[in-house]
Amino acid sequence: MESSALVYVLLTVITLLLGFCVDNREYVPHYISGNRKYGEAAFTDRRQARNRIAVFAIFCLMAGVSACRIAVGNDYWVYRDNFKLIAQGRYVSYEPGFNLIVKWIQELFGYDHYLPVFGFFSLVTVFFFVKALHDQGKCFAFSLFLLLTGGYYFNSLNTVRYYLTLAISLYAMKYVLRREYGKFVLIVLAGALFHKSILLVIPVYLTAGFLARARLKRWHYIVGVILVASLIFCRGIYQEIIFYFYPYYRNSLFDNGQLSYVNIAKCVCTLILCGFCYRKSLREDINNRFYFFLNVAGLVLYCCGSFIPEVSRIGYYMIISQVFLLPGLLDEREPGWIKKMGYAGVICGFGLYFLFLLRGMYDVDVRLLPYLNWIFQ
Repeated sequence: MESSALVYVLLTVITLLLGFCVDNREYVPHYISGNRKYGEAAFTDRRQARNRIAVFAIFCLMAGVSACRIAVGNDYWVYRDNFKLIAQGRYVSYEPGFNLIVKWIQELFGYDHYLPVFGFFSLVTVFFFVKALHDQGKCFAFSLFLLLTGGYYFNSLNTVRYYLTLAISLYAMKYVLRREYGKFVLIVLAGALFHKSILLVIPVYLTAGFLARARLKRWHYIVGVILVASLIFCRGIYQEIIFYFYPYYRNSLFDNGQLSYVNIAKCVCTLILCGFCYRKSLREDINNRFYFFLNVAGLVLYCCGSFIPEVSRIGYYMIISQVFLLPGLLDEREPGWIKKMGYAGVICGFGLYFLFLLRGMYDVDVRLLPYLNWIFQ
């Protein structure tokens, strides 16, 4: 592993050290509920000021690494070529919101000035990631650790449009928890202007929110079994719907029917931990139950939806909730060997995944390493 990989390692270490300075446990319930007590000491004290400074520093570091990259990602130059086509007014199969912003930035900075375009979307993507962690992560440092080692941030250096909408979906979860469904839908529709796959989260998140508040009855399980059976026996119908919106996926390299064993393992291990922490952390906690049902949906999708092109990315809309679920489960568990083993297992599991992720960054279909920075190149 060559030296530029240290950029990612050092970024992870430094931001986590800053993350330990963030103690927003008392503020997250207000952020999620929307009942902010403006003017009260809880929102003007020294601790909250320290939190904001640390969060801002984390944002600057993550956004800086992302925005200052050049030739990083297997689709970097593909995006650059499409930026030129957009500026020329030619057809590009991107969503209108993305095309509009790309054209506007090139009108502002000049034709084929692609660095400001990548920089702009890097800033926006990191903002939504960090803002979501700040508002929903009671254990901020732990959630940040899962976001980084789980690859969500580092993969955002590739596939610009998709990871922007993934960050938006993570941020939008709090509006489902608040029951502010109008705001939730509007935010998702805004995200669909950049990648329309985010529209999937409207029914999925709303259903998870409903189940989190409901006392499950027999008909809930019957509907769930019917849905799973439809994924198994009605694949052709689902495929035609998908190919209607994404016709270029038909018979492509992405239409390969492969199972995502790593993501299945993540979901299964998370559900096992949910079983150990059910009584203390899950049974009466609506937030954790919401994230739990998203994890269940992700497991069903990965096990029964292998016919979906890019199923791993679709599932990320659901299992990214693990950055809140896992810390929530362990934080509310009473002290004991189960809590210690849970922390050790999660940290070791995601740490190993991060190491394999770094090794895979050299692959030609990833190319996140070597890291190049336009300031020094």
